[in-house]
Amino acid sequence: MAGAAHLIVDVAGTACALPQSDIREILPLPRLHAPPAAGGLLAGLLNLGGEPVPVVDLAILLGLRVEAGADDPYRHVVLARGTPLALLVDRALDVVTVAGDSFKPVEPARSLNGCVVAEFAWGKGLAHLLSLRRILTREERTRLDAFAVQARDRLARFGALAEATRPA
Repeated sequence: MAGAAHLIVDVAGTACALPQSDIREILPLPRLHAPPAAGGLLAGLLNLGGEPVPVVDLAILLGLRVEAGADDPYRHVVLARGTPLALLVDRALDVVTVAGDSFKPVEPARSLNGCVVAEFAWGKGLAHLLSLRRILTREERTRLDAFAVQARDRLARFGALAEATRPA
């Protein structure tokens, strides 16, 4: 049986996997804009070509870490495909092909919003397969979208100011 490619990431010492088809790009930790009122799971906003993208600290979201980790230069941001969302992880470790029959389903009640959908053997342990569709609750998504709109408006105001003050 043919397998699908998955990105293995380290999240506070826990191996998690994301389907490669759900990933747009992997970046080294860039400078993030952190709105003062954001707090919690929002690590900040990434300015991606003038479009603010919310970056969620996956370790905090999954309850594996209480506070933001130190500014580790080896952390990565994983940009989701098809939605303005990025995940902050401790490391992008590997891309592996996993056969469909290697997945062991996980009961939805075992994780918040059922975001851990399966597990499979990886290395000397298990990797937890995450669903990007279920990673955030509807309320979390709404709040992150509101921060992105505020950041987009702020960027637009700065753009208008730069145009207005440019010498003729």
